[in-house]
Amino acid sequence: MTKYIFFTFFIFQVSFLNAQEVKPFQFYNQKGKTVKFDKMIKDLANYDVVLFGEHHNNSINHWLQLRITKALFEQKNGQLTLGAEMFERDNQTQLNDYLSGKLDEKVLKDSMRLWNNYETDYRPLVDFAKEKKLKFIATNIPRRYASIVARKGLDSLNTVAENEKAWMMKLPVEVTLDTPGYPEMKEMMGDHAGPTVMNFIAAQAVKDATMAESILENFEVGKLFLHYNGDYHSKEYGGIYWYLKKMNPDLKIAVISVFESEEARLSFDIKEVVPTEFNLVFPSDMTKTY
Repeated sequence: MTKYIFFTFFIFQVSFLNAQEVKPFQFYNQKGKTVKFDKMIKDLANYDVVLFGEHHNNSINHWLQLRITKALFEQKNGQLTLGAEMFERDNQTQLNDYLSGKLDEKVLKDSMRLWNNYETDYRPLVDFAKEKKLKFIATNIPRRYASIVARKGLDSLNTVAENEKAWMMKLPVEVTLDTPGYPEMKEMMGDHAGPTVMNFIAAQAVKDATMAESILENFEVGKLFLHYNGDYHSKEYGGIYWYLKKMNPDLKIAVISVFESEEARLSFDIKEVVPTEFNLVFPSDMTKTY
């Protein structure tokens, strides 16, 4: 009987420990060490710009964006500006009108090109900015111009009307495979893309360069600019980060990168990746929202 009780207790303990190992996420610093949330917030508050990468269809990722935004607002005593890839420059007026209360939510939805997951994933961030009277910058190039570049090449932007060029980065824009991430993009596309492969990379570049320029134009000394973007736009210090540093080498920028792990412990090996200031790891089998 005693042996049976001991064996049952042992099985319970093992099951409990295994259950305890299951995590929804884990943050690591640049050295690959786990980092506590409060410590990370204090560190992030010392930067000029934070580029928060995301997997667009991960609800935990979006929840953490909101949690970190609120925490940085408190840490910076309200000295915070928000910006996002998901809003395009030519929609800034509508976004401003919503934030100031001139525009209701229905009109906002009808007048802006909102992503399908706006209501669940980005509206909480916008409404927080509205509640706290924060600036929220629509940083991205209107998608129609990026589409033109993907089809016809970078020079096609020279044909855009002068009054519309305010909605994109200043021309000319440098497009090079020296930018981290772009060689990987070229490799992923493979030979089937043919000679137009650089058009697709240029389309990515005009998005990155426009977002970088938007951040820089709206950055205020003493305020933290927190930017939400797809992880690929800032991973490995490429994309937006690369263009920001070209425009202002003195800008202090932190990147939060996103990874998936098949291990329950959500381990993170800096030998396998290019770690940034903070690295967010999720279970690879986490349910996707779309």
